[in-house]
Amino acid sequence: MSGDTSVTSRLKELNITLPAVAAPVAAYIPAARVGNQVWTSGQLPFVQGELAAVGKVGAEVSVDEAYQYARIAALNALAAVDAVVGIGNVVRILKIVGFVASAQNFHAQPAVVNGASELMAEIFGDAGMHVRSAVGVAELPLGAPVEIELVVEVAQAQ
Repeated sequence: MSGDTSVTSRLKELNITLPAVAAPVAAYIPAARVGNQVWTSGQLPFVQGELAAVGKVGAEVSVDEAYQYARIAALNALAAVDAVVGIGNVVRILKIVGFVASAQNFHAQPAVVNGASELMAEIFGDAGMHVRSAVGVAELPLGAPVEIELVVEVAQAQ
């Protein structure tokens, strides 16, 4: 799926509104275009400027909650892409990297990052299928439970 009409229509059909781009919490930019790709910085599950949750998955945060936070972080990543090239110019989701702040002996990082992966499939259909890494880490910025990065292919400039 590509083209502004189809992506925009699909977002409306799913009742999804892209949020405002989350302000960086350090010295970086939210996304950068390189050729026909856009790479995002790691995005946290911010909702209206506030972190949706803090804590480690498998302790303070459940897998189901973390799945939803991964979706939120992925929407924030899409918002960063939209700000650089317009969401309708996304041709394909190439890669997702998901970081999960994990309690000791927590091993379900893939189930958490599925929140981001399944969202891309819902929005982009086959073009949302991607390669992926789901990594457990000791800590994330601001105590966030998840962080999501995207690499997307975009249409060449006209």
